[in-house]
Amino acid sequence: MIGMAHKRRFAAVVSVIALVAALTAMAMATEDPALDAMKARLSSTSIGDRPHLCVQIAEHQLAETDKLYATADMEKAQVTLTDVVAYSELARDYAIQSHKYQKQTEIATRVMTRKLTEIMHALAHDDQVPVQDAIDRLQRVRDDLLAAMFKKGAK
Repeated sequence: MIGMAHKRRFAAVVSVIALVAALTAMAMATEDPALDAMKARLSSTSIGDRPHLCVQIAEHQLAETDKLYATADMEKAQVTLTDVVAYSELARDYAIQSHKYQKQTEIATRVMTRKLTEIMHALAHDDQVPVQDAIDRLQRVRDDLLAAMFKKGAK
Protein backbone atom coordinates (compact mmCIF):
# COMPACT_ATOMS: atom_id res chain seq x y z
CA MET A 1 0.00 0.00 0.00
CA ILE A 2 1.04 3.52 -0.60
CA GLY A 3 1.55 5.63 2.49
CA MET A 4 -0.10 8.98 2.99
CA ALA A 5 3.11 10.81 2.05
CA HIS A 6 3.23 8.96 -1.28
CA LYS A 7 -0.44 9.81 -1.95
CA ARG A 8 0.19 13.50 -1.28
CA ARG A 9 3.33 13.44 -3.43
CA PHE A 10 1.40 11.66 -6.17
CA ALA A 11 -1.37 14.28 -6.10
CA ALA A 12 1.19 17.07 -6.18
CA VAL A 13 3.01 15.49 -9.12
CA VAL A 14 -0.25 15.08 -11.04
CA SER A 15 -0.95 18.79 -10.50
CA VAL A 16 2.55 19.67 -11.64
CA ILE A 17 2.12 17.49 -14.73
CA ALA A 18 -1.05 19.34 -15.70
CA LEU A 19 0.74 22.66 -15.29
CA VAL A 20 3.81 21.44 -17.16
CA ALA A 21 1.68 20.11 -20.00
CA ALA A 22 -0.03 23.49 -20.33
CA LEU A 23 3.29 25.35 -20.22
CA THR A 24 4.85 22.96 -22.70
CA ALA A 25 2.00 23.45 -25.13
CA MET A 26 2.36 27.21 -24.88
CA ALA A 27 6.15 27.27 -25.02
CA MET A 28 6.71 24.89 -27.88
CA ALA A 29 6.18 26.52 -31.25
CA THR A 30 6.07 23.15 -33.00
CA GLU A 31 3.93 20.44 -31.51
CA ASP A 32 5.05 16.84 -31.51
CA PRO A 33 2.12 14.58 -32.40
CA ALA A 34 3.85 11.47 -31.03
CA LEU A 35 4.46 13.14 -27.68
CA ASP A 36 0.91 14.51 -27.57
CA ALA A 37 -0.44 11.04 -28.31
CA MET A 38 1.62 9.47 -25.51
CA LYS A 39 0.48 12.13 -23.03
CA ALA A 40 -3.14 11.66 -24.10
CA ARG A 41 -2.87 7.87 -23.69
CA LEU A 42 -1.59 8.21 -20.14
CA SER A 43 -4.97 8.84 -18.53
CA SER A 44 -6.62 5.89 -20.28
CA THR A 45 -3.77 3.44 -19.63
CA SER A 46 -4.00 0.99 -16.73
CA ILE A 47 -2.02 1.89 -13.60
CA GLY A 48 0.33 -1.05 -14.19
CA ASP A 49 1.29 0.17 -17.67
CA ARG A 50 1.66 3.85 -16.78
CA PRO A 51 5.26 3.64 -15.48
CA HIS A 52 6.47 2.40 -18.87
CA LEU A 53 4.56 5.12 -20.74
CA CYS A 54 5.83 7.84 -18.36
CA VAL A 55 9.40 6.65 -18.90
CA GLN A 56 8.89 6.81 -22.66
CA ILE A 57 7.63 10.39 -22.38
CA ALA A 58 10.55 11.36 -20.11
CA GLU A 59 13.08 9.79 -22.49
CA HIS A 60 11.47 11.54 -25.47
CA GLN A 61 11.65 14.86 -23.65
CA LEU A 62 15.25 14.21 -22.64
CA ALA A 63 16.20 13.82 -26.30
CA GLU A 64 14.40 17.08 -27.04
CA THR A 65 16.13 18.76 -24.10
CA ASP A 66 19.51 17.67 -25.44
CA LYS A 67 18.71 19.13 -28.87
CA LEU A 68 17.50 22.40 -27.39
CA TYR A 69 20.54 22.85 -25.17
CA ALA A 70 22.77 22.05 -28.17
CA THR A 71 21.12 24.89 -30.09
CA ALA A 72 21.34 27.18 -27.03
CA ASP A 73 17.56 27.52 -26.73
CA MET A 74 17.67 27.67 -22.93
CA GLU A 75 14.03 28.61 -22.30
CA LYS A 76 12.54 25.76 -24.29
CA ALA A 77 15.18 23.38 -22.94
CA GLN A 78 14.15 24.17 -19.38
CA VAL A 79 10.49 23.48 -20.24
CA THR A 80 11.33 20.06 -21.67
CA LEU A 81 13.71 19.42 -18.76
CA THR A 82 10.78 20.00 -16.40
CA ASP A 83 8.86 17.34 -18.33
CA VAL A 84 11.74 14.89 -17.94
CA VAL A 85 11.66 15.28 -14.17
CA ALA A 86 7.88 15.36 -13.82
CA TYR A 87 7.27 12.25 -15.91
CA SER A 88 10.13 10.41 -14.19
CA GLU A 89 8.53 11.20 -10.85
CA LEU A 90 5.17 10.02 -12.17
CA ALA A 91 6.79 6.81 -13.42
CA ARG A 92 8.24 6.25 -9.95
CA ASP A 93 4.88 6.82 -8.28
CA TYR A 94 3.01 4.52 -10.66
CA ALA A 95 5.72 1.84 -10.43
CA ILE A 96 5.65 1.85 -6.64
CA GLN A 97 1.86 1.89 -6.59
CA SER A 98 1.45 -0.97 -9.06
CA HIS A 99 4.63 -2.90 -8.13
CA LYS A 100 5.38 -3.11 -11.87
CA TYR A 101 8.29 -1.78 -13.91
CA GLN A 102 10.19 -0.72 -10.77
CA LYS A 103 13.52 -2.12 -11.96
CA GLN A 104 13.05 -0.87 -15.53
CA THR A 105 12.07 2.58 -14.26
CA GLU A 106 15.12 2.73 -11.98
CA ILE A 107 17.43 1.71 -14.84
CA ALA A 108 15.87 4.25 -17.23
CA THR A 109 16.19 6.96 -14.59
CA ARG A 110 19.86 6.08 -14.07
CA VAL A 111 20.48 6.37 -17.82
CA MET A 112 18.67 9.70 -17.97
CA THR A 113 20.72 10.96 -15.01
CA ARG A 114 23.94 10.08 -16.85
CA LYS A 115 22.75 11.85 -20.00
CA LEU A 116 21.82 14.95 -18.01
CA THR A 117 25.27 14.91 -16.42
CA GLU A 118 26.81 14.91 -19.90
CA ILE A 119 24.55 17.78 -20.94
CA MET A 120 25.39 19.74 -17.80
CA HIS A 121 29.14 19.45 -18.38
CA ALA A 122 28.70 20.90 -21.87
CA LEU A 123 26.90 23.99 -20.55
CA ALA A 124 28.25 27.26 -19.24
CA HIS A 125 28.45 27.40 -15.46
CA ASP A 126 25.47 29.76 -15.16
CA ASP A 127 23.25 27.44 -17.21
CA GLN A 128 24.08 24.33 -15.18
CA VAL A 129 21.85 25.03 -12.15
CA PRO A 130 18.51 23.79 -13.58
CA VAL A 131 20.17 20.69 -14.98
CA GLN A 132 21.83 19.94 -11.62
CA ASP A 133 18.46 20.37 -9.89
CA ALA A 134 16.93 17.90 -12.35
CA ILE A 135 19.76 15.43 -11.70
CA ASP A 136 19.19 15.73 -7.95
CA ARG A 137 15.47 15.08 -8.35
CA LEU A 138 16.09 12.09 -10.62
CA GLN A 139 18.50 10.72 -8.02
CA ARG A 140 15.69 10.94 -5.44
CA VAL A 141 13.45 9.06 -7.89
CA ARG A 142 16.07 6.31 -8.09
CA ASP A 143 16.50 6.24 -4.31
CA ASP A 144 12.74 5.89 -3.81
CA LEU A 145 12.54 3.06 -6.33
CA LEU A 146 15.49 1.24 -4.79
CA ALA A 147 13.97 1.65 -1.32
CA ALA A 148 10.66 0.21 -2.59
CA MET A 149 12.39 -2.74 -4.24
CA PHE A 150 14.76 -3.53 -1.38
CA LYS A 151 12.92 -2.87 1.85
CA LYS A 152 15.01 -3.15 5.01
CA GLY A 153 14.28 -6.21 7.07
CA ALA A 154 11.95 -7.74 4.46
CA LYS A 155 12.62 -11.44 4.03
